[in-house]
Amino acid sequence: VAYARTVGEYQPPAQPAQPPPTGATEVDGLRLHLSSISSTGYKGVFKIGSRFKAQNRVDGRQVTIGYFDTAVEAAVAYARAV
Repeated sequence: VAYARTVGEYQPPAQPAQPPPTGATEVDGLRLHLSSISSTGYKGVFKIGSRFKAQNRVDGRQVTIGYFDTAVEAAVAYARAV
């Protein structure tokens, strides 16, 4: 059994603020494709060594878009390709 410690209306606890996204969501007017599964945070972007590879599927085949220095650059290239 719980007892009320104060008198008055019940005030639910405040919701914690949502953390900001860790990666960019829009660059140069392009909406980037975010992914909760990919370790880079972007759909179609994979880390290969110290660089990032952007790839897409076209007619069931994997097509490499290119290799980039940052995940955001690769995500922008992916967004332009799809």
